[in-house]
This record gives sequence, C-alpha cells and structure tokens, in this order.
Amino acid sequence: MDIDVLRRQLRERGQRMTTQRELVLKTFLEEDEKSLSVEDVYSSVVKERMKLSKTTVIRIMEMLTEIGILRKVVYSNLVKYELPEEEEVEKYHIICNKCGKAIDSSIKKTGSLIKSAEKKTGFKIDDVHIRLYGLCENCRNESAK
Repeated sequence: MDIDVLRRQLRERGQRMTTQRELVLKTFLEEDEKSLSVEDVYSSVVKERMKLSKTTVIRIMEMLTEIGILRKVVYSNLVKYELPEEEEVEKYHIICNKCGKAIDSSIKKTGSLIKSAEKKTGFKIDDVHIRLYGLCENCRNESAK
C-alpha cells in the first residue's frame, strides 16, 4: 500500500488528503511496527517538525477509523491503530495476561474457518480479528523463579 492508494481511498469516501492526514498516514506506511498508538504517531509527527497537536492527531485517527482506512485494535490496557492488511492475510495479536506485552503477526487466511462460521451463523464475514492470550516468555520465567 502506498500514499496514492490511501489518497484514492479518502477521495472515494468523500474526504480529501490534507497535509496533516498525509503525515499521519505516512507514519503508518513508514514505521516498522504496524500497530501504532496515538502516542507513537504523535511522536513521529513531532520528529518531522510538524506543528500538530495531539488532539488533532487523535481526531484524524478517529476519523480515518470511522471511514475504514484505519482499524482500531483494543488491547487489555491500550489502544492501537493499523492500516488493514491486503486481502489474503489475517492479523492476529498475542497479548500477555500479566504484563500486557502485545505482539502482532499475520497468517494466510483460513478460509475453512470463515466458511464454517458463515454457514453456521448466516453472516457474510468481511473482516477477521484474532487475539490470543497467554504469558510471554519473560513472565513465564519470572513465575518459575
């Protein structure tokens, strides 16, 4: 995905690409971490020497979420945002029950799970979000001491 695709998606949803929106979206495209908090995005914007308040960053990210360009991911103790992946990939999040550490990863779509759920419920599933909970290696090691 690139900024031109995002610009087109904004236009299709009746919005325009402002300098501030472009800066927020470029942060998601350029960061190694795919799920970013408001603080992550705000820090990146400040590094770019762009005068943008944290409140404006929050409003932009909420608007982008409302129109489907960003996806909101709620962990037990924090909220992050991400650009939805390309179609054939499902994101999953592994979250430590003790310290809250969260790791994002992705797998190829499991079509049989989706088809089974659609058949059983009558839903047409268009998005899948998987969260796995457990203890991270550090917390397991602390417990063993």
